[in-house]
Amino acid sequence: MLRVGLTGGLGSGKTTVAAIFQSLGAHVISADALGRELMSPGHDVYDQIVQHFGPSVVLSDGTLNRPLLADLAFRHNRLAELNQIVHPAVVAAQQQWANHLFARDPHAVAIVESALIFEADRQGSAPGWRQRFDRIILVTAPVETRVTRYVDHIMHVVSIGHEQPNPPLPAEIEADSRRRIAAQIPDSEKIPLADYVITNDGPIAAARAQIERIYAELVRLSAQTSPGPTH
Repeated sequence: MLRVGLTGGLGSGKTTVAAIFQSLGAHVISADALGRELMSPGHDVYDQIVQHFGPSVVLSDGTLNRPLLADLAFRHNRLAELNQIVHPAVVAAQQQWANHLFARDPHAVAIVESALIFEADRQGSAPGWRQRFDRIILVTAPVETRVTRYVDHIMHVVSIGHEQPNPPLPAEIEADSRRRIAAQIPDSEKIPLADYVITNDGPIAAARAQIERIYAELVRLSAQTSPGPTH
């Protein structure tokens, strides 16, 4: 069995990379998807967020006002408070998923896709999380490429979504992306801490060749690992 953390900053393309790993046979879970589920009504994380940030973060339908939470996190410097609530629950859910997976398949390659593996460990919202992985894969791309990708993605989402009374302007989205990137540890500090680095600054075919090489090694490593208790 092999526990792998797949991380990368905003706009690095880690979700696309994760999908390729999954197509090759890896078992993949997304921290973002888990977080969204745990932040929905009926979950303890949801209750803690409402209690901590107040009823103003709740929409009329009972769901969380995610744009307002993002504004509080990135423009009002309350990201650490939000992470302290969400990260421990997400890590626990990921661990439960891994335990069930390895019980079924002792030689599985389990990949957790998360933007904040290093940040959660350093900032204390999920201490020791990085050490829970046998290998770490970092997806990198130049900051300007990442900003452009994020702006294009959000503009596309806005264009195909329901009409908004005040849709964000490209300049506003760009400013938001730069705030989010500034809140993350720069790649220059993450690269020495990663076991593998995937450079995703061009065609996806170029990244795929790197992914296939890394996955083949992960499979070999997993086959050599003796099953034992997960941590």
